[in-house]
Amino acid sequence: MRALLDLQKKLFPDLLDIMQQRYVILQSIDLLQPIGRRGLADNTGITERIVRGEVDFLHDQGLIDVTSKGMQITKEGKLVIEQLADFMHEAMGLSVLERQLKEKLQLNAIMVVPGNSDSHDWVKQEMGKACVTYLKKRIKSAQTVAVTGGTTMAAVAEMMVPLDDGADCLFIPARGGIGEKEENQANTIVAKMARKARGDYRLLYVPDPLSETAYQTIIKEPAVNETLQRVKSASVVLHGIGDAMTMARRRKTPEDVTAQLKENHAVSEAFGYYFDGNGNVVHKVRTIGIQLDDLDSVDQVITVAGGHSKANAIASYFNKGKRDMLITDEAAAEEILKM
Repeated sequence: MRALLDLQKKLFPDLLDIMQQRYVILQSIDLLQPIGRRGLADNTGITERIVRGEVDFLHDQGLIDVTSKGMQITKEGKLVIEQLADFMHEAMGLSVLERQLKEKLQLNAIMVVPGNSDSHDWVKQEMGKACVTYLKKRIKSAQTVAVTGGTTMAAVAEMMVPLDDGADCLFIPARGGIGEKEENQANTIVAKMARKARGDYRLLYVPDPLSETAYQTIIKEPAVNETLQRVKSASVVLHGIGDAMTMARRRKTPEDVTAQLKENHAVSEAFGYYFDGNGNVVHKVRTIGIQLDDLDSVDQVITVAGGHSKANAIASYFNKGKRDMLITDEAAAEEILKM
């Protein structure tokens, strides 16, 4: 396929650019429908003038419907997206990025989606969609799936579909909540995932972080202890990666601890652990839930994180973190490869 693409670029240098632009517009409409022209322009970074012309073309081809509520994808449009997926993945250079990043981070598997999730919400949804696609191929009946919180995991929940071979799967929070928006809490996310996947779920009503006294008291509660045992025996773990200082602010971390993180050059955060650029743990938050050592016995650890701003954090975590699967975006992949 690569040779054919190179020939096309020589004979029709503008063809792939036009295809890519229309493919991105179709993808965005599919993910954000119903959506208006201005919203589409904002989410794709394409000017309204160009969007207007492309929308007219796609409508004439029967790939989208334009209604008073906004644009929506048609069945034929959905089919075009699915049939072009592999071709566009190669044409946009994502396969090359995947091979290079897989080698650099020493990953077992990787998927890179187009775009920058820092700039466009639809890219985060594409990462969520890629995660669900990967999960569908590997999940088995009655497995336990532990999930962390955050906006990226919320996007995975939004894109979740019934898991054909994953009947009766149990979704559980991998850790307690940090008092952020309700839709980004692990409890909310696992409930939504379970409903869409037609599985079951358990909730974990504990704060994160905890004092030593509170921790020792709460883990003795039978309901908490039962859920905690399920978390530690999970077959699949879905998690994101946070920027260290951003996560410290979200947790309302005391000033002395924040100063310690800065002094030790903390770069990334995952599972309540803060890592420096070499992947060394420089601080750990007292939290109820899955611990770093628990990941050694997990069959599949799926990491979903993207955006130009997360590149350093992703590279930092994978210096030591379990390397089963990374789902990221083009902006993060390109930035990591520049390091």
